[in-house]
Amino acid sequence: MNALKTIATLGFALALAACGSVDRYAVTIPPVTETVRIAFRSVEVRDVSLPSYAAADEIHIRKNDGTLVSSSDQLWADAPERAVALELSESLSRLTNRRIASEPWPFEAYPDARLELRFAELLATETGQFRATGQYFVAVTGGGRERSGLFDQTVTFDPKSGPAGIAAARGQLILKLAEFIAKDGLM
Repeated sequence: MNALKTIATLGFALALAACGSVDRYAVTIPPVTETVRIAFRSVEVRDVSLPSYAAADEIHIRKNDGTLVSSSDQLWADAPERAVALELSESLSRLTNRRIASEPWPFEAYPDARLELRFAELLATETGQFRATGQYFVAVTGGGRERSGLFDQTVTFDPKSGPAGIAAARGQLILKLAEFIAKDGLM
């Protein structure tokens, strides 16, 4: 009788697991095709501030009527604020061939500059646009010209590609943003 209970319990657990399926989507940075010269040997990506919907695990999409929708079974593979900071620091590092890392700074010597980003928007739309808007700040260690600037970057994707297409578009968007910040704020 105990064997039958064990089999029934195992069958019930497997049925529940099949019903609660969650898909997680990782972002891949596309290959870097150019090199950008910047004024700093090292840069720390200190803080990436995202709107609450963009910081959530769920992948959000703006509908044509302006509402944001998400599904609890379609999630980002990593915490968005951490992931965006890592994606940005990796993109900047590959673009510039300089020592760039997200906080906490892993090296003994302090970085030459610190970069902070405050996103006003980081969102895909059902029409196939992924947009990032906000402001960046560059603080220079030991004096020097500190900088700030606004950003407004967009990439397109096929809306029929679903969350996987959105994840690929975010990778393209973060690379495009890194190129912009390298040329506009780190030169």
